[in-house]
Amino acid sequence: MNKEALFCDGTRDYVIPPEPKENEKIVLKFRTAHNDVEEVNILTGGRNYAMWKTHCRGEFDYYEIVCQLGSEPFEYMFEIKKGEQICYYNRCGVCDHEETYYAFKIVPGFSTPEWAKGAVMYQIFVDRFYNGDPDNDVEDREYIYIGAPSTKIKDWDQMPAEMDVHNFYGGDLRGVMEKLDYLQDLGVEVVYFNPLFVSPSNHKYDIQDYDYIDPHYGKIVADGGETLPEGAKDNTGATKYQKRTGDIRNLEASNRLFAELVEEMHKRGMRVIIDGVFNHCGSFNKWMDRERIYEQQPEYPKGAYVSKDSPYRDYFHFYDQRDEAWPYNGSYDGWWGHDTLPKLSYEDSPELEQYIMDIGKKWVSPPYNVDGWRLDVAADLGCSNEYNHMFWKRFRKEVKSANPNALILAEHYGDPVDWLQGDQWDSVMNYDAFMEPLTWFLTGMEKHSDERRTDLWGNPDNFVGTMRHFMASMLTPSLQVAMNQLSNHDHSRFLTRTNHIVGRVHQVGVKAAEEGINHAVMRIAVAVQMTWVGAPTIYYGDEAGLCGFTDPDSRRTYPWGNENRELLEFHKEMIRIHKTEKPLRTGSIKLLKAEKNFLAYARFQGGEQIVVVLNNSKELMQNVTIPVWYAGVPKEGRMKQLIYSYEEGYTLDYSEYIVENGEIILNIGRHSAIVLKPAENTDPFAG
Repeated sequence: MNKEALFCDGTRDYVIPPEPKENEKIVLKFRTAHNDVEEVNILTGGRNYAMWKTHCRGEFDYYEIVCQLGSEPFEYMFEIKKGEQICYYNRCGVCDHEETYYAFKIVPGFSTPEWAKGAVMYQIFVDRFYNGDPDNDVEDREYIYIGAPSTKIKDWDQMPAEMDVHNFYGGDLRGVMEKLDYLQDLGVEVVYFNPLFVSPSNHKYDIQDYDYIDPHYGKIVADGGETLPEGAKDNTGATKYQKRTGDIRNLEASNRLFAELVEEMHKRGMRVIIDGVFNHCGSFNKWMDRERIYEQQPEYPKGAYVSKDSPYRDYFHFYDQRDEAWPYNGSYDGWWGHDTLPKLSYEDSPELEQYIMDIGKKWVSPPYNVDGWRLDVAADLGCSNEYNHMFWKRFRKEVKSANPNALILAEHYGDPVDWLQGDQWDSVMNYDAFMEPLTWFLTGMEKHSDERRTDLWGNPDNFVGTMRHFMASMLTPSLQVAMNQLSNHDHSRFLTRTNHIVGRVHQVGVKAAEEGINHAVMRIAVAVQMTWVGAPTIYYGDEAGLCGFTDPDSRRTYPWGNENRELLEFHKEMIRIHKTEKPLRTGSIKLLKAEKNFLAYARFQGGEQIVVVLNNSKELMQNVTIPVWYAGVPKEGRMKQLIYSYEEGYTLDYSEYIVENGEIILNIGRHSAIVLKPAENTDPFAG
């Protein structure tokens, strides 16, 4: 039995329809080598059902069965027999026993938005992208945050400080608007914004007001008040900040600007995802008002820190509930113990829960029409496990009721299987089934640059095993929209990881982030990112060659006018290939070969194939044989080169490889990647 020829997955070639509704009939298919097996059975619900061989295509036979779905999840795997040989096939591939943990699973009624499947996404950390409106810049000493005054950075190219949260470079939504041509030319289809709501930090993961876009990102139409004098210890005198972030005219103008931006992006065919931080808020938040920003503004109710009679008292858990603990009760629970990040206490406040549900609906509805949410550390609500799941089930229903085509992505560390059952999140930021295993394989580095593991560097068993395990944790519709990043705001830049320097900026300095970097390895990573299953997501500046150790160094400003042009153009070409070649959106994936520092895999769908080969070693690999027929490439014919990245650069020059007996033989240089597809008129079964 040719076990490498056995294949099935959850894509539209093997599950018809791929996202069925409740009580719908589906057709399941399974592939074997031609005339190679005697029997294929589907195993489900403790029973075996025979599948029928329906047709042959090229070197393969295809078996089918019609199944009637109900309303409950449908789990299955396959049993394949040839003589005395019996094997099984599940989400991880061939196995010698019934491994039910990795069984295929279909959840009737669960689907993810078509626009998000394989979409090219782009993450923008707004303060560091582009300053389009200097009039809304945060001023020096406008307020105090975590014991230090806000600072306006005058030099766009200045490196982030070690304690950077109160330093502002002035990037804003007008700046994004002015750079839409750039994003469109790059090939971006979706923009994911780090938090935009009113907040005192430059990262804005400490929300002050969920109802409004921060005027420092939006528009300040009513200015006034004073900055803080030297020696000020609190924000009671921060009247300029109070005016800017509390005056309804500024808040409404900022919301209108955001709505205009989304509308313009939609006109250009781009979608928008915003960041939702719902397990905690910020100490500046109007519900808490630890910083006494709203205490002196009569139009706002008193915050829970200020008054025991606050309407928001139940939004938080106070350890000291005595009346005499107020005013200014600082005994509240903070996320990871931080008093600047008060935990939201949903189980104690149905009103708070309803408010957040309304926020979830508000921003995906007119006039804002946002296309989805990215949920910050979503599993860490700090409530009971039962409540956490109930909360996200309800959030999904509420958001989808307002915008059925909205995407719900969650940040999550570890196996997400419990959250990806079709009734909570659509998918995740794909750390476990993309960023981490790829980083280990290509660089031997941990994603924060905190550790170097030579045993994982170039280790094909770790890469393949990890990828298979975590990809098998996701339903296929979830996998196809998973956010595949190389870098983001919380981790070191991938380009910096290629230098194998362990440490953080305060330990090794900012210059170390750029020393010994390897652009060829970066291009390999981009080639994988644009050809793997999921939504390739570029962290702003990665395409331009930005470096940086982990937060805050990974939040350097976009280097306008100083981009690495070769890397930028390479991104454009790989994005073009990703968007042009049908299998790269929603096609199947199959490993063809894996050795030390070497991978070959294929994407295929509907008779079209893409083959990706990479050599991450320091040596030229000669006469490497790749069995491309396992991906459906005709056994005799030719394959053409779409792009070839090598140590010194990359090329789009046309080149062909002969396919003989289902294999190609190629030489691939050190730190190289090549993307191939069958040349025209080589598939005798086409059409």
